[in-house]
Amino acid sequence: MPESIHQQPPAGPWPQARPQSPADPSRPHQPTVALPVIGPRPAPTPPRRRFAGTLTARAVLVTCAVALVSVLVTALVAVPLAVRGAERRDQEALAAQARLAADVLRVRAVRQRDNAGERLIRQLRQQDIDVYVIRAGTVDRPGLPRQVVTRVAGGRDVSGRRLVDGERALVEGRALPGGDGVVLTRATTSGPWRQVLRGLWLPLLAGLTAGVAAGLLLARRLARPIRTAATAAARLRAGDRAVRVPVEPPDEVADLAYALNGLAAALATSEGRQREFLLSVSHELRTPLTAIRGYAEALADGVIGADETPGTGRTMLAEAEHLDRLVSDLLALARLEAADFPLEPVPVDLSRLAAEAERTWSDRCAAVGVPFRVEAPDRPVPTYTDPGRIRQVVDGLLENALRVVPPGAPVVLAVRPAGVDPAAGGVVEVRDGGPGFTDDDLAVAFERGALHQRYRGVRKVGSGLGLALAAGLVRRLGGDIAAGHAPEGGAAFAVRLPGDPYLTRTQG
Repeated sequence: MPESIHQQPPAGPWPQARPQSPADPSRPHQPTVALPVIGPRPAPTPPRRRFAGTLTARAVLVTCAVALVSVLVTALVAVPLAVRGAERRDQEALAAQARLAADVLRVRAVRQRDNAGERLIRQLRQQDIDVYVIRAGTVDRPGLPRQVVTRVAGGRDVSGRRLVDGERALVEGRALPGGDGVVLTRATTSGPWRQVLRGLWLPLLAGLTAGVAAGLLLARRLARPIRTAATAAARLRAGDRAVRVPVEPPDEVADLAYALNGLAAALATSEGRQREFLLSVSHELRTPLTAIRGYAEALADGVIGADETPGTGRTMLAEAEHLDRLVSDLLALARLEAADFPLEPVPVDLSRLAAEAERTWSDRCAAVGVPFRVEAPDRPVPTYTDPGRIRQVVDGLLENALRVVPPGAPVVLAVRPAGVDPAAGGVVEVRDGGPGFTDDDLAVAFERGALHQRYRGVRKVGSGLGLALAAGLVRRLGGDIAAGHAPEGGAAFAVRLPGDPYLTRTQG
């Protein structure tokens, strides 16, 4: 009997233990053991949220950063353009002043020319413009670059930026006849830069304000479906399988809603199948237990005579073995997905395995009038599997077939290679001439209790675990199993097993 099944003491007048108080000195000290709480576990308390870690804070931070970068990039592009435009306007104004000064100095009357020139020079200097007059190739005062003096004295005009008296300045020079000329300079200042930078704080503030507003709106729009999904997930965790999340744009939110709704539907379906499975298993457990209990009560009451006792014992033993098989199947199914499930794959010849199964099952089938036939090639069919586990699968499939096959209908165990290459593995088939399956049955043949639920009360069925256990074992062995229609008229199960890797290495 598996360890998970504990025998219960029979009902009867058992001596009662003497009650002891906690202060009773005759009672040995025992540590207090905390009993587990039965029922749903309380939901874990979510951690306290900090604003800095919320989606709203991050969205606001990102949008503000985008606004700040946008303003700064715009400033980096616009400020040099604005400064160059201001300098170009100053250069054009200085050029106009230079042309005017040249026109004044061209006056032929010396006295009239000197008076007008002096007035013009005073006016220009009031506008922070320095005036250099060149007469016969000589400038009236130092500070002007020699190259500018030479160029103007040579009869060529000058326009641009030069170093005047050690400072960068705008220069406009106009040549006059006879080696004379006039040169106007204006120092370039950082005025345009300061003006543009002073005006930068307003768009920067506006950008940050817009970033905060956009971040709040964006975070609200993004956080609302996330909160809805979190609420739905909490309700799912609490056991509400009817919860559904509204599907709405954008596409990512819709995908999240579809995923949660699909999860809720899958959980509802899975729990429904589990309830059906538990009801089926409880029925199967109750049947042998009822028989064992009934015969045990009959024996205890003396209803069964001495001559009937051996038959009663055999019946109770058969029911106990049935119960043991059912519990073993349940334990195997529970352990099947565990990482420590024991498997010992070795090279296995399926032809020899079929021959060993024939010696066991031919007599059992003959006892109930069912022909048993083995179809196997004369040569070995090498595979790489666990011989004990694959024999468990074969015996389970043959047990199911023998349960439903009427007398005279055949049961066939067939073995064949999976391909021409010996390293391709092999196939084991179990076919029968029983009632078989419908196409709808084939789709759920390996689900726990599915066929048992369909055919209980219609024909003889097992516990509903055999096919699920066989499918799980085959998958763990690296193979696959399929159900279909047999040429004998009943059901057919084909188990494909992997080949021997040693054969693959030797042939390579």
